[in-house]
Amino acid sequence: MNYELWLSYRYLVARKDKFLALINWVSILGIAIGVAALIVVIGVMSGFDRDLKEKIIGTTAHILIDRETGVKNFEKLRTRLAAVPGVAGVSPYVLGNVFLERGSRAYGLVLRGVDPRSEGSVTQINKYLQNGAKIEMLEANEVVIGKELARFYGYKVGDSIALLSPVSGVAGEGWRHTFKIMAIFNSGMYDYDRNLIFIHIQDAQSVFNLPPDLVSGMAVKLTHIDQAPLIKKRIQETIGFSYEVRTWIEQNANFFDALNLEKFAMFVILTLIVIVASFNVVSALIVTVTSKTKDIGILKAVGVPAASIRQIFTIYGMALGLIGTLLGLAGGMGLAWVLRETELIKLPQTVYYIDHLPVLVQTNDVLLITGCAVVITYLATIYPAARAASLEPVEALRYQ
Repeated sequence: MNYELWLSYRYLVARKDKFLALINWVSILGIAIGVAALIVVIGVMSGFDRDLKEKIIGTTAHILIDRETGVKNFEKLRTRLAAVPGVAGVSPYVLGNVFLERGSRAYGLVLRGVDPRSEGSVTQINKYLQNGAKIEMLEANEVVIGKELARFYGYKVGDSIALLSPVSGVAGEGWRHTFKIMAIFNSGMYDYDRNLIFIHIQDAQSVFNLPPDLVSGMAVKLTHIDQAPLIKKRIQETIGFSYEVRTWIEQNANFFDALNLEKFAMFVILTLIVIVASFNVVSALIVTVTSKTKDIGILKAVGVPAASIRQIFTIYGMALGLIGTLLGLAGGMGLAWVLRETELIKLPQTVYYIDHLPVLVQTNDVLLITGCAVVITYLATIYPAARAASLEPVEALRYQ
């Protein structure tokens, strides 16, 4: 061990100087608390981001293809889309607005007509259906409604509901349609569970008075969702630019942008905790420089260069920061694990879509937090270390 490391260790331990030892621990704990808070809060926000993304993707496809006049001859288009590299599933859909008739009142809903044979290949709707139901079981004149809609109106499986179409139906059918509830789904997203319903695609064509070969669009599932922009380009080149192709990222761009902005804002705010804690490191170094003025004067008098003096106090300050960062990492990771495994903090489901805090600690976030803490600590050592290195031996020893 060279003398720079040895002296830095002596100042860090400070066995004889209880006041300096207290300042060292205050500096370490301040940084540890800041790092732990960053890890836990960013982990919770990443957890919310992941869960919301899964909920959104679970009820909608990775890519939607449509155009204003609808998609004609959709079976041919389905075949062409299925041949595009990276496409895992394709299913047609009919989308529109209807009204739920309830006594003398009408409630607006979003109706999605699906092909029961292929809908399960593009969304996770089967994962959300209750009581073992499968979307493949959906037949004509049957409907799948959300949990919140069923709870609000007291519906249960087997009940009948009446839907009012905004357009006239085919000859002899009128604009009022009656369906039997086949199943109830629970996606965990209030808007979907309250406003979205599923019926057979042929029934949807009848409700909106569409010919058998015309649908609203095509839903596409990808092998890798992160490749959505690349697959979109391939699809556009395959089917032409008369269709509008939208990825799951574009469909929810504002929502995910808001989440990312909120996560960034929280990171900046909580980083201020680490910055404030770094002032404790500055204080510890200044106190050490002041109390060790005689030692510094002797070292410089015997020929120790200013660079070595600077290095001693830089190592000392960095040691405080690294110890605090490691303790913060251990504490933050441990607390995040406890929150994730024990579901310690409960959330009201009337406000949130889940009943506990979701936590997802990502490696990139941990590395970023650790790097910021180390950089901030290093910056905190610059002035005190330079101050110590600039002391002249005569000035340091004049009053000793």
